[in-house]
Amino acid sequence: MSDKKLSSSNTVWHHATITRDKREQLHQHKSIVLWFTGLSGSGKSTLAHALEDRLHKTGCSTYVLDGDNVRHGLCGDLTFSDADRKENIRRIANVGKLFLDAGVIILTAFISPFREDRQIARNLMQHGDFFEIYCNSSIETCEQRDVKGLYKKARQGAIPHFTGISSPYEAPENPDIEIKTDQLSLEDSVELLIQHLKQRGILQ
Repeated sequence: MSDKKLSSSNTVWHHATITRDKREQLHQHKSIVLWFTGLSGSGKSTLAHALEDRLHKTGCSTYVLDGDNVRHGLCGDLTFSDADRKENIRRIANVGKLFLDAGVIILTAFISPFREDRQIARNLMQHGDFFEIYCNSSIETCEQRDVKGLYKKARQGAIPHFTGISSPYEAPENPDIEIKTDQLSLEDSVELLIQHLKQRGILQ
């Protein structure tokens, strides 16, 4: 997919009359991409949805892009090869950028195993718009939480390219915040994120 042209030479970017600033004023909060990354079973989706619930209750406009859900539609044509994983993240990052313009707090819950791809996603945004959240959990804990039995199948060779087993996970070296999801409760993790968003001026 890297050989494909990513845009047509016959298209011109259209600048909307309603700007991001105006949408943020309507929502009464800043928009941001909250990028959750970590191993399968590290709690990315659980934490993203719990945080969204907390934000929604305070009147924030939010949306969660969940890895499994996106694979049913937007990225339904992709495999789990390294090349398709890269394309998966490229698509999600561009969707996230659209949500930024819409003035929405977007939460993405994807393994996104490669540092290069996460950096490409960050580079698509303006400085301060991309907030990387590393859900750090030991692989032992992730396997214990694995109700789908994916790790067991991966260790048996039934699932190729499985992150943490037959495919690498490159942990963030300098995440905006690291949440030790195998040590902190879900409630404490959400509260920690809320405080960081307030410090960043995203929330009042």
